[in-house]
Amino acid sequence: MSKRATRDAYGTAIARLVEQNKNIIVLDADLSKSTKSAEAKKTAPDRHFNLGIAEANMMGVAAGLATCGNTVFASSFAMFATGRCFDQIRNSICYPNLNVKICATHSGLTVGEDGASHQTVEDLALMRAVPNMKVFCPCDARETEKIIEAVANIDGPCYVRLGRPAVEDVYQEDYDFQVGRGVQLRDGKDLTLVATGFETGQALEAAKLLEEDGISARVVNIHTIKPLDQDILIKAAKETSFLVTCEEHNIYGGLGSAVAEVLSEHCPTRVIRVGIKDTFGESGTPMQLIEKYGLSAKDIVKVVKEHLK
Repeated sequence: MSKRATRDAYGTAIARLVEQNKNIIVLDADLSKSTKSAEAKKTAPDRHFNLGIAEANMMGVAAGLATCGNTVFASSFAMFATGRCFDQIRNSICYPNLNVKICATHSGLTVGEDGASHQTVEDLALMRAVPNMKVFCPCDARETEKIIEAVANIDGPCYVRLGRPAVEDVYQEDYDFQVGRGVQLRDGKDLTLVATGFETGQALEAAKLLEEDGISARVVNIHTIKPLDQDILIKAAKETSFLVTCEEHNIYGGLGSAVAEVLSEHCPTRVIRVGIKDTFGESGTPMQLIEKYGLSAKDIVKVVKEHLK
Protein backbone atom coordinates (compact mmCIF):
# COMPACT_ATOMS: atom_id res chain seq x y z
CA MET A 1 0.00 0.00 0.00
CA SER A 2 1.19 3.53 -0.75
CA LYS A 3 1.91 6.09 1.95
CA ARG A 4 1.21 9.80 1.76
CA ALA A 5 0.80 12.57 4.33
CA THR A 6 -2.64 14.12 4.74
CA ARG A 7 -1.04 17.58 4.46
CA ASP A 8 0.29 16.60 1.01
CA ALA A 9 -3.19 15.54 -0.03
CA TYR A 10 -4.50 18.90 1.17
CA GLY A 11 -2.02 20.65 -1.13
CA THR A 12 -3.20 18.59 -4.09
CA ALA A 13 -6.86 19.19 -3.33
CA ILE A 14 -6.64 22.94 -2.72
CA ALA A 15 -4.60 23.47 -5.91
CA ARG A 16 -7.35 21.73 -7.87
CA LEU A 17 -10.11 23.70 -6.15
CA VAL A 18 -8.63 27.16 -6.73
CA GLU A 19 -8.42 26.32 -10.42
CA GLN A 20 -12.07 25.24 -10.53
CA ASN A 21 -13.57 27.95 -8.32
CA LYS A 22 -12.53 31.60 -8.75
CA ASN A 23 -14.16 32.52 -5.42
CA ILE A 24 -11.73 30.44 -3.36
CA ILE A 25 -8.93 32.36 -1.62
CA VAL A 26 -6.09 30.69 0.27
CA LEU A 27 -4.28 32.25 3.24
CA ASP A 28 -1.22 31.07 5.12
CA ALA A 29 0.88 32.30 8.04
CA ASP A 30 4.41 31.98 6.62
CA LEU A 31 4.28 28.16 6.57
CA SER A 32 2.88 27.51 3.10
CA LYS A 33 5.67 25.09 2.11
CA SER A 34 5.03 23.01 5.24
CA THR A 35 1.23 23.17 5.17
CA LYS A 36 1.35 22.57 1.40
CA SER A 37 -0.97 25.49 0.69
CA ALA A 38 1.87 26.66 -1.57
CA GLU A 39 0.43 24.27 -4.16
CA ALA A 40 -2.49 26.68 -4.55
CA LYS A 41 -0.08 29.53 -5.18
CA LYS A 42 1.36 27.68 -8.17
CA THR A 43 -2.11 27.45 -9.67
CA ALA A 44 -3.57 30.82 -8.66
CA PRO A 45 -0.87 33.17 -7.31
CA ASP A 46 -3.32 36.08 -7.25
CA ARG A 47 -5.54 34.22 -4.76
CA HIS A 48 -2.87 32.97 -2.34
CA PHE A 49 -1.73 35.37 0.40
CA ASN A 50 1.02 34.97 2.99
CA LEU A 51 -0.08 36.88 6.10
CA GLY A 52 3.22 36.33 7.90
CA ILE A 53 3.71 35.07 11.44
CA ALA A 54 0.46 36.69 12.55
CA GLU A 55 -2.07 33.90 12.78
CA ALA A 56 -4.75 35.84 14.65
CA ASN A 57 -4.64 38.57 12.02
CA MET A 58 -4.91 35.88 9.32
CA MET A 59 -8.21 34.69 10.82
CA GLY A 60 -9.51 38.26 10.89
CA VAL A 61 -8.54 38.73 7.24
CA ALA A 62 -10.20 35.41 6.40
CA ALA A 63 -13.41 36.60 8.05
CA GLY A 64 -13.32 39.88 6.13
CA LEU A 65 -12.76 38.18 2.79
CA ALA A 66 -15.59 35.75 3.53
CA THR A 67 -18.03 38.63 4.02
CA CYS A 68 -17.38 39.56 0.39
CA GLY A 69 -18.70 36.29 -0.97
CA ASN A 70 -15.44 34.32 -0.98
CA THR A 71 -14.73 30.84 0.34
CA VAL A 72 -11.52 31.23 2.35
CA PHE A 73 -9.08 28.47 3.27
CA ALA A 74 -6.71 29.48 6.10
CA SER A 75 -3.76 27.26 6.99
CA SER A 76 -1.09 27.04 9.66
CA PHE A 77 0.15 24.46 12.15
CA ALA A 78 -2.72 23.19 14.30
CA MET A 79 -1.16 24.55 17.49
CA PHE A 80 -1.12 28.08 16.11
CA ALA A 81 -4.30 27.90 14.03
CA THR A 82 -6.46 26.91 17.01
CA GLY A 83 -4.53 27.97 20.12
CA ARG A 84 -3.38 31.43 19.12
CA CYS A 85 -6.54 32.22 17.19
CA PHE A 86 -9.38 30.95 19.37
CA ASP A 87 -10.83 34.40 20.01
CA GLN A 88 -10.81 35.32 16.31
CA ILE A 89 -12.25 31.95 15.30
CA ARG A 90 -15.04 32.19 17.85
CA ASN A 91 -16.03 35.83 17.49
CA SER A 92 -15.02 36.77 13.95
CA ILE A 93 -15.69 33.50 12.08
CA CYS A 94 -18.11 31.24 13.95
CA TYR A 95 -20.37 33.82 15.59
CA PRO A 96 -21.28 35.40 12.20
CA ASN A 97 -21.16 31.89 10.63
CA LEU A 98 -18.73 32.85 7.86
CA ASN A 99 -17.46 30.67 5.05
CA VAL A 100 -13.94 30.06 6.38
CA LYS A 101 -12.19 26.67 6.26
CA ILE A 102 -9.35 26.27 8.76
CA CYS A 103 -7.08 23.52 7.44
CA ALA A 104 -4.45 22.95 10.11
CA THR A 105 -1.46 20.67 9.61
CA HIS A 106 1.19 19.23 11.97
CA SER A 107 -1.40 18.16 14.53
CA GLY A 108 -0.93 15.82 17.48
CA LEU A 109 2.20 14.06 18.70
CA THR A 110 3.31 13.01 15.23
CA VAL A 111 4.72 16.49 14.61
CA GLY A 112 7.64 14.65 16.19
CA GLU A 113 10.91 16.35 17.02
CA ASP A 114 9.39 19.86 17.23
CA GLY A 115 8.21 18.95 20.72
CA ALA A 116 5.41 20.01 23.04
CA SER A 117 5.23 23.64 21.93
CA HIS A 118 4.16 22.49 18.46
CA GLN A 119 2.17 19.36 19.36
CA THR A 120 -1.46 20.30 19.75
CA VAL A 121 -3.37 17.74 21.80
CA GLU A 122 -6.43 19.91 22.46
CA ASP A 123 -7.51 21.31 19.08
CA LEU A 124 -10.45 18.95 18.53
CA ALA A 125 -11.82 19.87 21.96
CA LEU A 126 -11.50 23.57 21.21
CA MET A 127 -13.04 23.45 17.76
CA ARG A 128 -15.95 21.12 18.45
CA ALA A 129 -17.05 23.28 21.39
CA VAL A 130 -17.63 26.35 19.20
CA PRO A 131 -21.16 26.77 17.76
CA ASN A 132 -21.47 26.62 13.93
CA MET A 133 -18.08 24.87 13.52
CA LYS A 134 -17.91 21.51 11.73
CA VAL A 135 -14.87 19.38 12.59
CA PHE A 136 -13.08 16.82 10.40
CA CYS A 137 -10.10 14.52 10.94
CA PRO A 138 -9.15 12.41 7.88
CA CYS A 139 -7.25 9.15 8.25
CA ASP A 140 -5.46 9.01 4.90
CA ALA A 141 -4.73 10.98 1.74
CA ARG A 142 -7.82 9.91 -0.19
CA GLU A 143 -10.12 10.82 2.66
CA THR A 144 -8.36 14.17 2.96
CA GLU A 145 -9.02 15.08 -0.65
CA LYS A 146 -12.66 14.05 -0.29
CA ILE A 147 -13.04 16.18 2.86
CA ILE A 148 -11.40 19.25 1.31
CA GLU A 149 -13.74 19.00 -1.66
CA ALA A 150 -16.72 18.59 0.67
CA VAL A 151 -15.92 21.52 2.97
CA ALA A 152 -15.50 23.80 -0.04
CA ASN A 153 -19.20 23.21 -0.68
CA ILE A 154 -20.35 23.59 2.92
CA ASP A 155 -21.74 26.99 3.82
CA GLY A 156 -20.09 27.99 7.10
CA PRO A 157 -16.96 27.42 9.21
CA CYS A 158 -15.06 24.12 9.07
CA TYR A 159 -11.97 22.82 10.83
CA VAL A 160 -9.87 20.10 9.16
CA ARG A 161 -7.13 18.42 11.22
CA LEU A 162 -4.16 17.28 9.11
CA GLY A 163 -0.93 15.47 9.92
CA ARG A 164 2.75 15.76 9.15
CA PRO A 165 3.92 12.15 8.54
CA ALA A 166 3.06 9.87 5.64
CA VAL A 167 0.32 7.36 6.46
CA GLU A 168 -0.80 4.22 4.65
CA ASP A 169 -3.90 4.26 2.49
CA VAL A 170 -7.04 3.07 4.23
CA TYR A 171 -9.45 3.70 1.35
CA GLN A 172 -9.58 2.76 -2.32
CA GLU A 173 -10.17 5.13 -5.25
CA ASP A 174 -13.93 4.50 -5.21
CA TYR A 175 -14.36 5.66 -1.59
CA ASP A 176 -17.78 7.27 -1.15
CA PHE A 177 -17.22 9.96 1.51
CA GLN A 178 -20.25 11.43 3.24
CA VAL A 179 -20.13 14.28 5.75
CA GLY A 180 -21.17 13.15 9.21
CA ARG A 181 -21.32 9.43 8.36
CA GLY A 182 -18.80 7.13 10.02
CA VAL A 183 -17.43 4.15 8.11
CA GLN A 184 -17.26 0.57 9.31
CA LEU A 185 -13.92 -0.65 7.97
CA ARG A 186 -14.04 -4.10 9.51
CA ASP A 187 -16.78 -6.19 11.10
CA GLY A 188 -16.46 -7.77 14.52
CA LYS A 189 -18.66 -9.16 17.29
CA ASP A 190 -16.61 -8.91 20.50
CA LEU A 191 -15.82 -5.18 20.70
CA THR A 192 -15.57 -2.06 18.56
CA LEU A 193 -12.53 0.11 17.94
CA VAL A 194 -13.65 3.65 17.09
CA ALA A 195 -10.78 5.63 15.58
CA THR A 196 -10.01 8.91 13.88
CA GLY A 197 -7.07 10.36 11.96
CA PHE A 198 -3.66 8.75 12.39
CA GLU A 199 -5.05 6.25 14.90
CA THR A 200 -7.34 4.65 12.32
CA GLY A 201 -4.36 2.83 10.85
CA GLN A 202 -3.27 1.71 14.32
CA ALA A 203 -6.78 0.45 15.09
CA LEU A 204 -6.87 -1.62 11.89
CA GLU A 205 -3.50 -3.16 12.76
CA ALA A 206 -4.71 -3.85 16.29
CA ALA A 207 -7.78 -5.64 14.93
CA LYS A 208 -5.52 -7.93 12.88
CA LEU A 209 -3.41 -8.72 15.93
CA LEU A 210 -6.50 -9.43 18.02
CA GLU A 211 -7.84 -11.75 15.33
CA GLU A 212 -4.71 -13.88 15.69
CA ASP A 213 -5.77 -14.45 19.31
CA GLY A 214 -9.35 -15.27 18.40
CA ILE A 215 -10.77 -11.85 19.31
CA SER A 216 -13.18 -10.29 16.83
CA ALA A 217 -12.84 -6.49 16.72
CA ARG A 218 -15.05 -4.19 14.65
CA VAL A 219 -13.28 -1.06 13.38
CA VAL A 220 -15.16 2.19 12.76
CA ASN A 221 -13.53 5.29 11.29
CA ILE A 222 -14.99 8.59 12.47
CA HIS A 223 -13.77 11.25 10.05
CA THR A 224 -16.37 13.82 11.09
CA ILE A 225 -16.05 14.65 14.78
CA LYS A 226 -18.86 17.21 14.51
CA PRO A 227 -21.56 16.48 13.46
CA LEU A 228 -20.97 13.02 14.90
CA ASP A 229 -22.57 9.89 13.44
CA GLN A 230 -24.69 8.70 16.35
CA ASP A 231 -26.30 5.81 14.48
CA ILE A 232 -23.09 3.90 13.77
CA LEU A 233 -22.01 4.26 17.41
CA ILE A 234 -25.34 3.15 18.87
CA LYS A 235 -25.38 0.16 16.50
CA ALA A 236 -21.88 -0.82 17.63
CA ALA A 237 -22.85 -0.42 21.28
CA LYS A 238 -25.85 -2.75 20.81
CA GLU A 239 -23.94 -5.39 18.83
CA THR A 240 -20.57 -5.54 20.66
CA SER A 241 -19.69 -5.68 24.35
CA PHE A 242 -17.77 -2.38 24.64
CA LEU A 243 -16.08 0.36 22.61
CA VAL A 244 -12.48 1.56 22.59
CA THR A 245 -11.88 5.03 21.15
CA CYS A 246 -8.48 5.67 19.56
CA GLU A 247 -7.23 9.21 18.95
CA GLU A 248 -3.99 11.20 18.75
CA HIS A 249 -5.49 13.81 21.06
CA ASN A 250 -6.12 14.40 24.74
CA ILE A 251 -8.67 11.93 26.12
CA TYR A 252 -10.57 14.99 27.38
CA GLY A 253 -12.76 16.76 24.84
CA GLY A 254 -11.91 14.82 21.70
CA LEU A 255 -13.30 11.70 20.03
CA GLY A 256 -13.51 9.69 23.24
CA SER A 257 -15.51 12.36 24.98
CA ALA A 258 -17.81 12.80 21.98
CA VAL A 259 -18.53 9.05 21.78
CA ALA A 260 -19.13 8.78 25.52
CA GLU A 261 -21.54 11.73 25.40
CA VAL A 262 -23.65 10.07 22.71
CA LEU A 263 -23.77 6.63 24.28
CA SER A 264 -24.46 7.87 27.82
CA GLU A 265 -27.67 9.42 26.47
CA HIS A 266 -28.79 6.82 23.95
CA CYS A 267 -27.22 3.44 24.78
CA PRO A 268 -25.14 3.35 28.00
CA THR A 269 -22.08 1.25 27.21
CA ARG A 270 -18.56 0.90 28.53
CA VAL A 271 -16.22 3.23 26.59
CA ILE A 272 -12.45 2.97 27.07
CA ARG A 273 -10.45 5.91 25.75
CA VAL A 274 -7.04 5.34 24.16
CA GLY A 275 -5.45 8.73 23.74
CA ILE A 276 -3.06 11.18 25.34
CA LYS A 277 -3.59 11.03 29.09
CA ASP A 278 -3.89 14.75 29.88
CA THR A 279 -0.21 15.49 29.40
CA PHE A 280 2.05 17.36 27.02
CA GLY A 281 4.26 15.65 24.45
CA GLU A 282 8.01 15.82 24.01
CA SER A 283 10.60 15.58 21.27
CA GLY A 284 11.02 12.30 19.41
CA THR A 285 10.20 10.56 16.15
CA PRO A 286 6.49 10.12 15.46
CA MET A 287 6.46 6.40 16.19
CA GLN A 288 8.65 6.78 19.29
CA LEU A 289 6.04 9.16 20.65
CA ILE A 290 3.08 7.02 19.58
CA GLU A 291 4.61 4.10 21.46
CA LYS A 292 5.67 6.11 24.53
CA TYR A 293 2.20 7.60 24.98
CA GLY A 294 0.40 4.29 24.52
CA LEU A 295 -1.21 4.91 21.13
CA SER A 296 0.32 2.10 19.04
CA ALA A 297 -1.54 -0.94 17.72
CA LYS A 298 0.10 -3.09 20.41
CA ASP A 299 -1.07 -0.68 23.10
CA ILE A 300 -4.63 -0.87 21.77
CA VAL A 301 -4.42 -4.67 21.87
CA LYS A 302 -3.22 -4.54 25.47
CA VAL A 303 -6.12 -2.30 26.50
CA VAL A 304 -8.64 -4.57 24.79
CA LYS A 305 -7.31 -7.71 26.47
CA GLU A 306 -7.30 -6.04 29.88
CA HIS A 307 -10.96 -5.14 29.56
CA LEU A 308 -12.00 -8.47 28.06
CA LYS A 309 -10.91 -10.05 31.34
